[in-house]
Amino acid sequence: MTPTERAIASLPAHLRRFAVAQDYPSYTARDHAVWRYVLRRLVAHLRDRAHESYLAGLAATGIGTERIPHLDEMNERLARVGWSAVGVRGFIPPATFTELQSRGVLAIAADIRSHEHIEYTPAPDIIHESAGHAPILADQRYADYLRRCGEVGFKAIATAEDQAVFEAVRHLSIAKEDPASSPEELRLAEERLAAAAASRRYASESIRASRLYWWTAEYGLVGSLERPRIYGAGLLSSLGESVHCLDPSVERVPLDASCADADYDITRMQPRLFVARDFDHLFEVLETFAATLSFRVGGDPGLAEAERAGTVNHLVLSSGLEVTGRLVRRVEGAVPAGPGLRTALARLDGPVLVSRSGRADGRPFPGTALVAFGPDASLLPPGRFHMQLPTGLSLSGFAIDGREVVDLRAMLAGRALDLPSWCLLLRAPADPESWDRWFGALAASGEGEGEVAARTHKASSLTPGAALLYARVRDLRESGRAEPSRLAALRSEAAAYSGEWLLAAEIAELEASAGATRASVPGVPP
Repeated sequence: MTPTERAIASLPAHLRRFAVAQDYPSYTARDHAVWRYVLRRLVAHLRDRAHESYLAGLAATGIGTERIPHLDEMNERLARVGWSAVGVRGFIPPATFTELQSRGVLAIAADIRSHEHIEYTPAPDIIHESAGHAPILADQRYADYLRRCGEVGFKAIATAEDQAVFEAVRHLSIAKEDPASSPEELRLAEERLAAAAASRRYASESIRASRLYWWTAEYGLVGSLERPRIYGAGLLSSLGESVHCLDPSVERVPLDASCADADYDITRMQPRLFVARDFDHLFEVLETFAATLSFRVGGDPGLAEAERAGTVNHLVLSSGLEVTGRLVRRVEGAVPAGPGLRTALARLDGPVLVSRSGRADGRPFPGTALVAFGPDASLLPPGRFHMQLPTGLSLSGFAIDGREVVDLRAMLAGRALDLPSWCLLLRAPADPESWDRWFGALAASGEGEGEVAARTHKASSLTPGAALLYARVRDLRESGRAEPSRLAALRSEAAAYSGEWLLAAEIAELEASAGATRASVPGVPP
């Protein structure tokens, strides 16, 4: 097995489904030219502007300037710092991205931006993920932060509306990268994103965690406010942003946990950035933020957040039992069940999975689960039962196997509760592998065909003649046989491809290095 195949094989099934082979031979000579154009300019610009670990980190993680890196080479180097990398296609679900990160795995978008979007692309690409995130991993303190940030993001509760926004963002990024997209398709994609964003009822824990990640790992500066250094991957991988972020017009403020409440617009240069004192400061801010999340707060606030989100979540009970499902209702007791917990009963709609120590206890239950809070967490003996809990809740019915009950009746403060008569009755994060075996196909995104179409259209936009010229230019550079006469002939042939400004720029660069007069290349970004 190759290093990348080993990295993929080590993932659990629910993460492995998102990994793809890099398919290195599919990169065109123009793709390598795009990489080379961006990386050479970034390295030159960032030499005195990036965090001190950046340049050394490029070499330490197997990333060069002349060609797109092989994931196998990256994995051989990343293994030395306890990380690995796997290829993915475009945007992957936030929970998948953060869980991979919490495991020390970088999700590297296998595609590369088109030469039309060389300055900035709204879609994930190999330049952003490898040249942006990977080099700073050479700094162990930052690598630890990135892993810890993934853990916190993975445990943050997301809403159903968050998923709608994610799908809309992904759809729009595909449309923008697809040269075959019509103006009408782009307009509808933008309207879809605006509508999905407007549907959000509030900023969920997941959204706030993603903002903190954005303002640190993606768009973070470190050092003094007056002379900060760049460490955020979004800044390190963008020619435009890496210049703009240090401009006097950009407001720079000290980093604190309030960055989780600062929204951002991915379609424009950021007018305001947060500056960390050093990488230890990142941990201080992350801990302050994490202390506000449901997985740390627990009790009534945590249950209320899960109910408000309307999504599948994992409840970890004090007994060690773990329950996966969608919390839809809470019943407050006459007496608190414990410190910070007035909830006497929580209802979760099925399918519901029960686990202990991360391992599923049987298959998911298709019906409703009720969690009754109280001191007794033992299983019910088969047969008729009646229990009175300290919260004032009384339950009676017939126990089938310790948890599954029928003919359930419930009373609280002298009134009957309207509950399902058949359910799981539990007293007091689930096993993702078991959940995936039953419902994993539902988690996969349906946008795959759109991404395939976009890649196909990008590949077909490169005519065979232009592709051959890109390859000839590359061969001349690598062979060292770039005589002026050959270059003049290439420049003459390239003139027939007016849209291939990058080809002209490559030839002009060789002419300059060969001592020839550099030709003016219209359309080349500065």
